[in-house]
Parts: sequence; structure tokens; C-alpha cells
Amino acid sequence: MKKKVVSVLLVAAMTATMVAGCGSKGSDSASNTEGSGDDKWSGTITVWSPQEDQDTGWLSKECDAFNEAHPEWDITFKYGVCAEGDAKSTVTQDVKKAADVYMLANDNIPDLVSANALAELGGDYLDYVNTTNSDTISASVTYNDQVVAFPFTSNTWFMYYDKSVFSDDDIKSLDTMLEKGKVSFPLSNSWYIQAFYAGNGCTLFGDGTKESEGIDFGGDKAAAVTNYLVDLTTNANFINDADGAGLAGLRDGSVNAVFSGTWDAEAVKEALGDNMGVAALPTFNCDGTDCQMKSFMGSKAIGVNPNTENMQVSMALAAYLASEDAQKDHYDMRNILPTNTNIEIADDEIATAVTDVMKNTSIMQPLVSEMGNYWSPAENMGKALVAGEITHDNAAEKTEAMNDAMNTDLAQ
Repeated sequence: MKKKVVSVLLVAAMTATMVAGCGSKGSDSASNTEGSGDDKWSGTITVWSPQEDQDTGWLSKECDAFNEAHPEWDITFKYGVCAEGDAKSTVTQDVKKAADVYMLANDNIPDLVSANALAELGGDYLDYVNTTNSDTISASVTYNDQVVAFPFTSNTWFMYYDKSVFSDDDIKSLDTMLEKGKVSFPLSNSWYIQAFYAGNGCTLFGDGTKESEGIDFGGDKAAAVTNYLVDLTTNANFINDADGAGLAGLRDGSVNAVFSGTWDAEAVKEALGDNMGVAALPTFNCDGTDCQMKSFMGSKAIGVNPNTENMQVSMALAAYLASEDAQKDHYDMRNILPTNTNIEIADDEIATAVTDVMKNTSIMQPLVSEMGNYWSPAENMGKALVAGEITHDNAAEKTEAMNDAMNTDLAQ
């Protein structure tokens, strides 16, 4: 039978007409293993992915290959655009009319599970996730002791730097780098600022899983970090990376180091050429002690909507999109680093840096519902620091206010 592919655009404000072609959901159920090949089915499967996966042809290539592997299924594919980080806000608008298969950032998982928007993995699918990924990556898609998505790439950040300005020894210390050149860091971004607080012993929900322990961004250890950041923002060689200031500075030479992820690799390479250096995170000296900066570590993954018309087909497709071959294609076509431990990437400095981050300079981004209380207070602290509103005189007071705000809901 002829396979058909229909492409539609999903805008941020999703409307029912854009997904009306999904068909009736919930009519089929299937085990979490692929069928024997005798299960005939014809219907529509809607897949949402970032625009880049469609512009490069990666998504259509993988879906075409999936079709070839399953002649027993006559699938009409309908594509929609939804960035991984927008999954929870877009899918939860109307879960029953959302995509059958979609990509997500793992920090979206608690909200998606709460909305009954993610199917649990079992059987061979569960085995695949647990045997082809590191413990850290497997944990990133585990919520309430259930694996609920197929990871396909890590989601963290590291450091890009100009090798003509900084030596291999220089990049071990942020303070040394600030003596040698201009460093841009997104201090007003709450996904980044925690690197300093976590580096000096502050914790989020204990090891990241104990919701009852709350966020510990208070006391002397946190105040010491805030005082360090007061000095950082007044350093002439520091530039807050907001609104693209870091990359713009790399291009014109006014910035020599930025902190970002794989998504900016091409832009950094274009700006620095052969002088592009990539490394995990440096230390910073807080009250006379060298502390290791620690970024959040998570993953991007592929999930299945429990309301899908055919769970067997959708689960098989999600697994295929996160398969070894599909991850290899993702790397070749978009430079998306794979999580599958069977894939070896030779002479890739970004892959080396990410591995270093995973092992030595990161903490798992907590998957607890109260994590939502962290983001705004952390962002507000960063913005206040950049604006010069935080001083050594009020650092301790402002730090406690931030910590109180982060734990407000827990106290109610």
C-alpha cells in the first residue's frame, strides 16, 4: 500500500483544527514490544519534533525507514513542529488531541506525567533504554520509578573558548580566565546560575529525588556564593550573556569564552575557526576554596501519548526514532550527540567535553514537581546581580529571600 506523509505546522498556540487528522484516540492498546508482523493496521500517526529535524530531513528519513521495516502497517504520517522544551506547555493544552509521538526535554516529564501525556515503557523497550544508556541518562527519563521516554541525546552545557587567548591550564579556573580575557556567562538565566551554588554545596531536593528535603540555597555557603557573584558582575572582564551577547562577542572578538551547549557548536565554530576550544566547566574560588562549577544534566527524549490511536505502532515508532541507527543519523545530519553507549564517536571534542561534564562537572536536574519553584527566584537573583542591586551589604539577606521563595510551596 502507498504510504502518505502530510506535513502541517504546529504554532505555539495550538488549535484543534491543526491536529484533527490524528483520528480517534484510545481505541487500541498494545504491549510494549513490537508485533510479530501479522498485526495489520492502517491509520494516521502524528509526530511532533523541532523544526530543525524537519528542515534537515532527519524526521522524514527515519519515518520512511520505519515504513520500510513495517510493510504490515499502512501509516499516514502527519508532522507538527514543537521544540523539545515546549512539549509540556503544548501537549498539555489538549492531551487527547496532541501528537501520538513527540520529542521532549526531560525536565518536562513531571508535568507531562501529571497530565497523563506519557506512556510507561516496558518489556523490550524498557530493556533497550536501560542497557544502551548510562545510569545518569536512564535516570533522566525515570519518574516515580517508571521509565516514560526514550532518550536520544544529553541536555547540558559546557564551555567554548578561544584557544589563542586561554591555555589548557587557564581554562581550569574561571578566576584565571577572567585575568586573561573576556568571559561571557548567562548569569541571569536560571538554568545556569545554579552552577555556582551547587558548586559550593547547595542542594536541590537532596540528591535531586527527595522532594521533602526541598531546596537548600540558604545559609553561609549560599551567601558566600552570592558574594562571589557580586564581585564577578563588577569584574571588567565579565559579560552577562543575554540576548545573544556571548556569540556576538565571539564574532567581533570582544568575548573570548562562552557557556552553552551543542546547539551553538556551528555558530561558535564559524566565529572562532581553528581557535575553537571546548571543555567541561572550570572551578571558581569561593572564600579561599576552589569549587567546581556544576551544570544541570538532563536529556532530550521521545515519548508516546497514552491516548494514541494505536499504542503498538506509536511505541514502535518512538523506539525507532531513538534507535542506534536513528541516533547515528541525528549526529551525522544535525550534530546531535547520541546517548546510545554502543555508538563510538572518534575525535569529537564536544563529545569528549559532554562526557567530562556528565562524569565530573554536573548534577542531575531534579525530576520533582516542586522544582517549578526554583526557576523564577533563581532568575530574579541573577537579574538583580547583573543590575547591581545585590551588594556585599545585602548579599546574605537577598540570598535567604531567594531560598525562602524557592521553598514557599513546600511550606504550605
